[in-house]
This record gives sequence, structure tokens and C-alpha cells, in this order.
Amino acid sequence: MIDSIKLYAFKRFGYLDLSLLPLTVLTGLNGSGKTSVIQGLLLLHEARRAGGLVARLNGPFGLELGTAEDVHNWGTDSGGLIDVGVGCAGEFFNWKFKVPSTDSLFLSILEAPADFPVAFSGVPRALTYLCADRLGPRARIPSSPLPAEDLEVGSRGEYCAQMLAVLGNSRLFEDRHHPDGGQAESTLFKYEVEKWISEIARPIEIDAEQFHGPMVSALRFRQPGGEWVRATNMGYGVSYALPIVVGGLSALKGGMVLVENPEAHLHPAGQSRIGVFLAWLSAQGVQVVVETHSDHVLNGIRLAIAKFKYVRSSDAIIHYFDEGELVGPFVKSMRISETGGVSNWPAGFFDQYQMDVASLGRIRRQG
Repeated sequence: MIDSIKLYAFKRFGYLDLSLLPLTVLTGLNGSGKTSVIQGLLLLHEARRAGGLVARLNGPFGLELGTAEDVHNWGTDSGGLIDVGVGCAGEFFNWKFKVPSTDSLFLSILEAPADFPVAFSGVPRALTYLCADRLGPRARIPSSPLPAEDLEVGSRGEYCAQMLAVLGNSRLFEDRHHPDGGQAESTLFKYEVEKWISEIARPIEIDAEQFHGPMVSALRFRQPGGEWVRATNMGYGVSYALPIVVGGLSALKGGMVLVENPEAHLHPAGQSRIGVFLAWLSAQGVQVVVETHSDHVLNGIRLAIAKFKYVRSSDAIIHYFDEGELVGPFVKSMRISETGGVSNWPAGFFDQYQMDVASLGRIRRQG
């Protein structure tokens, strides 16, 4: 497990040293640095893939970071140097980057560790990233050219249908079954996915098809006992949530899942339940880092700790990003108690509901 990340002169941060636990929640103001933390982790994965030469800023995981000047913190006089590192099992793995020129589309790698944490090992499904702009409903989607054992869900969930078509009738992890199954043996991958997505979005069954040989994949859905419909007739909530479930349930043990805005297009109950799912996943040997603006997702995580006992309170942390200077925002770290309470609740942290209700109450009293 990665237990910390340090950023120096990278994007929003002059310097940041952030603790990571099996379940880490990043929340706070827009543009305050949450995504920069996730992009720092993705940059390390790209740097490992590059073999010690350069790290591309555009392309991997769908990233569009722009030029080297765009990712170098403009408030830090570092001589064009950028450091990104992670702590893992008492060791620290550090990468040192150099800005070759302000308009270059890559960073030069000056130093890199000899070994890597599992998440950056390059093993399939060791690092799963699902961006905020996931693929909406599509009738058919081109397939990945990789063999079944190397298939990944894709940063936008674009290979979700293919993974279910190819791997749906297998048991990827014998012990990664829905908690309602007790200690019973896990069912097929597709059925495990159906159990979770039925809780998060709506009760549905899933059928994955391939056309033109394996070239194109598609999904169909139906309510139990109903008629099959194409993905385009099911709506955005299922299409946005399904890759999170597929990616999470297929993630490598000891690896990491990064999820941006899991709440997108989900009704409040679904947002809460996907928070429960991510918390449960973090107790299955998969480290989870989730960036969210939803108090429902947070409350689902709190329920997973306090009510369902899926994850220990000591294994979860919340980082709230507030306004700061050019060298970086202010980060407030909070813990969740065994009863679901949040320590040191700061102003601006998921308190808009109370503020709005108080304002409406004052209006009614004035009337």
C-alpha cells in the first residue's frame, strides 16, 4: 500500500506531503489541487512505463496536461525541477523530473527508483484510473487489442463491455464477493457486477455482446423479467457507475483504484451506495483514492464504517482542500470515527445544505 505522496513544484503545489490510507477521500473547492494529487500518481505510472527517459504529459490515461510550463508550479523557484514521490512499506520511491523547455509536451526523467510499488509495476489492473469524464451510453464501442488477461476497463470505462463479454463468466477473485453472500464462494464476475450495480443504480441484468468477431463490443440491460434494451436506452447513471464497479472488482490485489466524481449522474441513494462500494473495496486489498464533491458519497463511506463494518475507521482518511497561495492550497485532514463521526469538521466542508436550510428558515420567519 502507498502510505504517502510528496509533490514538489508540481502544478498547484510548491510542496505537499499527504498521507494515504487504504481509503483516501479528496474533497474541497474547485481548482484547489485534488486532481493534481491524482495526476501526480498517474505521472509516476507513466514515468515507470517510459523506462527512465521522458514522461508524456498528454495521452496516457487520457491526460491533457499541456506543456511542461503548465505542470511546473509558477510560484516555486526550483530551477525547472519537479519531484514526485511515494512512500510504501517504510521505503520512499522518488522521481525527479526536469522541464526541458517551457513548450515541451513531456518532462525529462533525471532520477527514478530501481524498484516500484505494485501500483506502478505495469502489471495489468495494478493501477485503475476512472476519470470524471467517463463514457456515456453507446450502442457499440471498439474493443481493446489486448488479450483477456491484460484487459483493463479504461480511464473512461470504454472497455467495460469487452471486459464483461470476455471475463464475465469467470471468477477473477474467489474471495471478492458481494458482502450479502456471507462466506459463500463468489459467483461469476458478471453476477458480482450485477449485484453491486443493482444496488447503486437500479435492479438490472447485464448482457455483453461482441460483433464482427471481437472488434466491437456492446451492452444490453433489462430489469429482472423485463425486455432487453440497448445501453443508449438505459441512461447515464448506469453507464457512469458501471465502469467503477467493473474496474474495482477486477483490480489487482495490492494495487490502486483512482476514481474522480463517482457521484456523476447518480441519484442521492446511488451516490451513497457507491460510497459504500468504494469503502468495501478498500478492505479487499485494493487501495482506493476517491475525489468527490458529494456529501452522499461521504455519508456512504461513513455508513460502510459505522453501520456495515466493511472497513475499519483507522483505514480511512479525508483530505479537504481549501484556498491557498500560489505555492499550494491549505489541506485539512480528518478521520472518521467508529460511529461515523468526522473529526474537526471545517467551515466549507459539506455544510452547504445546512447553510441553505438556515437561509430558507430565516426567510420564512421574516415572512
